[in-house]
Formats: sequence, structure tokens, C-alpha cells
Amino acid sequence: MSRIAIISKPQKEELRVLLPELVLWLKSHGHEPLLDPVSANYVMDEKVYARPDLSSLSPDLVIVLGGDGTLLAAARVFAHSGVPILSVNLGALGFLTEVRLADIYTHLEAWNKGGCCIESRAMVHSELWRDGKLNCEHDALNDVVVAKGAIARMGHFAVEVDDQLAAIFRADGVIVATPTGSTAYSLAAGGPVLTPGVDVLVVTPICPHQLTLRPMVLPGTSRILVRIEGVPDQTFLTVDGQEAIQLRLGDELRCRRSDLSVKLIRLGKNGFFDVLRSKLKWGEK
Repeated sequence: MSRIAIISKPQKEELRVLLPELVLWLKSHGHEPLLDPVSANYVMDEKVYARPDLSSLSPDLVIVLGGDGTLLAAARVFAHSGVPILSVNLGALGFLTEVRLADIYTHLEAWNKGGCCIESRAMVHSELWRDGKLNCEHDALNDVVVAKGAIARMGHFAVEVDDQLAAIFRADGVIVATPTGSTAYSLAAGGPVLTPGVDVLVVTPICPHQLTLRPMVLPGTSRILVRIEGVPDQTFLTVDGQEAIQLRLGDELRCRRSDLSVKLIRLGKNGFFDVLRSKLKWGEK
């Protein structure tokens, strides 16, 4: 019997009907459902596991019911194990969670029969160094961001690429994004759209106080350093928009392509441009 983990977004009314039906469908097809605490709220008498523990149970598939934020959180949990993720959109935009709720069982049937594609998405690895020591490290599917807090004053940053100084500037912050993350915060800050399969990283300044400063697309082998030269009262490092660490003067963020990747289930070939048009209205008049 294969194991299938289920991770859900809190407070989604659709789950009251969907989750009992989904658990019943999985059991009738010979699968053991493993539920996170949010999912277990909607199903009686099922085993419940904390999200960090689900990866150690070695599921064969992860079903994410929610929006892009739910998928990003699940991706960081399962990237180390390489378990494929089927992401079902219950959110507002759902750029990454491409599967519509109405199509969930079509995708599951195809996965049962080995008829799905597995798409690998690169991650970015970041290390926060403070006073010459490693403070913390993270892997992100979308991006790592250095940005100011509530006070409307700019920070002062230096960016180096492969030990070469690229720029020193004042701005609201700096984004280091993967190709997947190029359509998230980086795009809103003026960065380029990158197709998911290219081997690059993009560095995007947030509201820089220089007319000449532009985003940089760098080879995936690049080593990127963002140094905090000056900070307002509060400046934070955020990982995929979810984890936040307050930064200090002199802190260094060192970024590179991660050794990990996230595997996403797709029914057919990657419809990246279909999603770009339908979700972000790319090319519409």
C-alpha cells in the first residue's frame, strides 16, 4: 500500500466536502492517507502528523490543497526527500498550483497509471553569516528577500557576484530569485520573467534610489553575496515570504543554486505560457 501525504491551507470552506471524499477515494484505490493537522480537522478517525514529520514517513506522493503559499511551505519540507507534489489550487492566484479543484481526480487517476510528468524546479540556497559565523541557512523555491520593515527609510546594500563587486546602492531591499520565483515578488519589483527550466538566478533591487540600477540575470553556478552596509530600524531576511529573520549591520547573505529541487506533478507538458496568460494576463491588450 502506497502512502500519500495531504497538506491543506487553513480556513478553506471547500475542504469540508473535499477532504472526506479524497480520503475515501485514496483508500478505495489502495493508498494510505497521511494527514497534516489542518487536513485532519475535516476527517474523523484518521492519523495526524505534524508537517515536519511527514517527510520522514516516506510518502510516495504529496497532495497540497491550497494556494502558492501552501505549496511553498510543503516544498521546503519535502525537497530533501524528493517526493513529488500534486498541487491543487484553492487560493486566489495559484500561479504554481496549476491543478484546478475539478481536475484533482483526473490527475490522481493519471498518477496511478504512471501517466503524469514530473517537473523538477530548482531552489536557491542561502546562508546568513554574522560576525564571521554561519547564523542560519535555508532553501527556497521562490526567493530569499532582504527588505526593510515598517519604517519608510531605505537600506544600504552591496552585492558581489563570484567575489566581484557588482553594485553598492540604497534601496528598499534586494531579491535573489529562482526561475520559478521570477514571476513572484521579483516580477512585481520589475524583474524579468524566466521560464522554469533555465539554469539561472536573478538579483532584483527593490525600489533602488538610482535610475541606472536594473535586475541582473546570472548563471546558475554564480555565488551571490548581499552585504548589509546600512539598515533602518528594522530590516529582515524572508524565505519564500514565510520565514523572517531580523538583520544587523554587517550581516552577509550568501546565495547559490541549491543542491535540492522540488518535483511537481503535471498531467502533460509544462503549460508555462498558458499559465502566464491566464493568471498574469501576459500579452493581453
